[in-house]
Amino acid sequence: MTCIIIEDEIPAQKILQNFIGKIPSLELVNTYKAAIEANSFLNSNTVDVVFLDINLPDMSGLDFIKTVKNPPAVIMTTAYPEHAVSSFELQTIVDYLVKPFSFDRFLKAINKAKDRMEVVQPLEESKGEAIFLNVDKTMHKIVLDSILYIESERNYITLVTQTQKFSFIDSLKNWVEKLQGKQFVQVHKSYLINTELVDKIAGNTLFLGGNKIPIGRTYKSNLLKVLGI
Repeated sequence: MTCIIIEDEIPAQKILQNFIGKIPSLELVNTYKAAIEANSFLNSNTVDVVFLDINLPDMSGLDFIKTVKNPPAVIMTTAYPEHAVSSFELQTIVDYLVKPFSFDRFLKAINKAKDRMEVVQPLEESKGEAIFLNVDKTMHKIVLDSILYIESERNYITLVTQTQKFSFIDSLKNWVEKLQGKQFVQVHKSYLINTELVDKIAGNTLFLGGNKIPIGRTYKSNLLKVLGI
């Protein structure tokens, strides 16, 4: 796995660099002291993991990662544990390391990042049906079985898989038609979901992959029918 460090404190940088060097499967590409420096890199390059400090000189790590399109897995590092709850609200964040942290705790975070990256791999190996998605001049292979849901907001679509999130200009209507006959059902004027990955339904809320999706009144009966409820 490739990774970068975004950390303004030199001692913290050295600890991360030392820990990364102990894991043969982890390759450190670069280290940055500020979010704005890393932004230029991430706009034209991809890595598997970002070690991201929350308190950075130009902007907070949490604010920064929200601006990155299709962000990689993020492991937050900070001396302030009170930020943990807000950190985990972002789907791309896989773990939260509170300084000072041990190598054992660091290794646990790496394993979480690996688990996230490998979720889709069994689907690809089984040659599941896939499509190619053109986002930011890059063609991304998306295995249909890995898609959790598709959300519409104004003229934009956000397609969320088990490991990634893509936002682009399109309409939900186009995706309803594109995925017709598959395991996808529209459950709200703004949501299309993968029925194979539904965890549970409580009232007018649907749960899948740790996400809460509202169920529209006019769509509920069809959803229950498709699910055989």
